[in-house]
Amino acid sequence: MHMDSDRLQGEFMDVVYTDPARDDVDYYVDRATAVEGSVLELGCGTGQIYHELLEAGVDADGIDISVDSLAVLRKKAKEKGLEPSVWQADMTEFSVDREYALVTCPFNAIQQLILAEQQQSLFESVYDALAPGGTFVFDTFVPNLEYIAEMWGEWQQRTIEFQGEPVEFHTCTRMVDEVTQEYVSEKKAITKDGEQLFSTEEQSTLLPYREIELLVRLSSFESWNVTGDYTDEPLANGHSTQVWTLERTPTCD
Repeated sequence: MHMDSDRLQGEFMDVVYTDPARDDVDYYVDRATAVEGSVLELGCGTGQIYHELLEAGVDADGIDISVDSLAVLRKKAKEKGLEPSVWQADMTEFSVDREYALVTCPFNAIQQLILAEQQQSLFESVYDALAPGGTFVFDTFVPNLEYIAEMWGEWQQRTIEFQGEPVEFHTCTRMVDEVTQEYVSEKKAITKDGEQLFSTEEQSTLLPYREIELLVRLSSFESWNVTGDYTDEPLANGHSTQVWTLERTPTCD
């Protein structure tokens, strides 16, 4: 397999994340098709959700910080006959030339913002991008301390079929700062012949409910609610994902 390692990583991770049983894809498509107006997806990556938005007829834009992920997105879109409107940008300080009815930030992407000022900047940028009455929806996992204590720090391995060959995909997540609750997720992919396709580290931070609530209260958003596991159920014990919906107040007539 000969390809730029970053582009290869993008295509490989696109295969890893392709799962018809994922609840988040249908959830975000449902949210996008329910609004009247355009949609912006932050961290659109290789297009797992974004392509579904286009196929559903949504007027959707997307941004991602990874040029290589966007290249994979555009390649897949061309194969499907779709015309994407995506560009490279940092979701903490992006600007747009139109207002959106809905902005989304799926798949724990907000956890990659390590610093409080980055998280606050995200909320400010999103608020400015929304039309009056617009909605911001994002998700992040519920920190399960029992799972973290049992599974983190141990390498996990599974076989992924990639470009017609079996590839061993190794992952390991470990805490690197107990005070700030920052952690690193390591990933590497190795072919049956021992060739390492890529190796990468991604730093993130845990975001428990109360920390996000404080960020939201300090933001310009006027109202919000939180549900669990891509349902309409209020977030409660037993849910593994917290889904936040923030509302910008409509303009008075």
